[in-house]
Amino acid sequence: MIAATSVDESSLHYRGWRVVLACFLMAFFMFGFGLYGQGVYLAELQRAHGWPGTLVSAASTFSFLLTSVLVIFTDDLLARIGLRSLILCGLSALGASTVLLALMQTPWQLYLAYALMAVGWTGMGTVVIATVLNSWFDRRRGLALSLAFNGATCGGIVLVPLLLSLTASIGFRSAMLAATTVMVLLVLPVVVGFIGWPAGLPLASGERPAGGGTPAPAHSRKALLANAAFWTMVLPIAIALLAQMGFIVHQVTFLEPLIGRASAGLAVTIMAAMAVVGRLSLGLFVDRLDPRLACAASMTSQAAALFVLLQSTSPTALLVCCAVYGFSIGNMITFPPLIIQREIGSAAFAAAMGLGTSISGVVSAFGPGIVGLVRSLTGNYTTAFAMCVALDLIAASIVLWRPGRRAKLAAS
Repeated sequence: MIAATSVDESSLHYRGWRVVLACFLMAFFMFGFGLYGQGVYLAELQRAHGWPGTLVSAASTFSFLLTSVLVIFTDDLLARIGLRSLILCGLSALGASTVLLALMQTPWQLYLAYALMAVGWTGMGTVVIATVLNSWFDRRRGLALSLAFNGATCGGIVLVPLLLSLTASIGFRSAMLAATTVMVLLVLPVVVGFIGWPAGLPLASGERPAGGGTPAPAHSRKALLANAAFWTMVLPIAIALLAQMGFIVHQVTFLEPLIGRASAGLAVTIMAAMAVVGRLSLGLFVDRLDPRLACAASMTSQAAALFVLLQSTSPTALLVCCAVYGFSIGNMITFPPLIIQREIGSAAFAAAMGLGTSISGVVSAFGPGIVGLVRSLTGNYTTAFAMCVALDLIAASIVLWRPGRRAKLAAS
């Protein structure tokens, strides 16, 4: 069940917008520390301890794979401990992870820190954010998701340069401890004060309301795996994210010989900035669009940008292509909750988001490796990025396929 449609979701006084603010801050720190910050950890831990890059990068892979397993059980955790408790557990785990990264001395502590980061993703990541916003919004759901998920991109744009600047001035240990303190001081009050389910509505995935009552029944993952609408959403998103992760990781390596290091760095900045613009632009209109058509258009635009990128050596053209590509980057995590709500339903929302995020996370984790392997075998990025173009077009075709019979899972 979604938020009651009798309220004015466009009003700034609607409590749901305070929930959006809380979700924005959660995404800001979770993605800032848990995704974009990993490049900082790689460099600083190698410098501080002399550990090989393979050790630290293997810990990153371990963390992402563990995250993909844990998020499957998000709906079960919501039912057992409740929404606010799950988020506070995630915040505690992320904070413990970043503190341990600052203080660690041995490799086993590195893997413990990254395991705690995976727990943080479970409590503060995309599945929880999408689930809580799905319960608060109906007519403005797309805008709410876009605004909240912009916190993820802003985490990369703001937090990573801040960590690098603080590390240069006060050292890595002090920088991490200071940033962790700021995170707790900002996120803890808004989670306690703003986060919760809308009053008077059935709760997601069996969570029991504070005043008692009967929880909504959870839905089996087996039923979701047999649902055609689920697969025609998950599979194309996973394929598109595989191509996207492959390009993002190899972008600088591809561009640097063509336009130089400084311009390659500018291309990354432009792409990240356009991801924010793209989310905001889509958020203004997506609630009036067919999410499958909009998703296919985004995938096709990425394919077109990559295709032109391969044909050009002009610095201006290459930067424009990166801008076009970036415009739809962030929306790849906005479309799944919109499609799930429309075609699978609220009763199975958390379970479908958890399972779908897990599948796409595992598949997309291979993107950088596959692109790197094809590049090594062919000696250039032409074939590798052409493969990404083909994958995007295949994904766009699959997401347009609609099951003839809507298998919407409803609460019994």
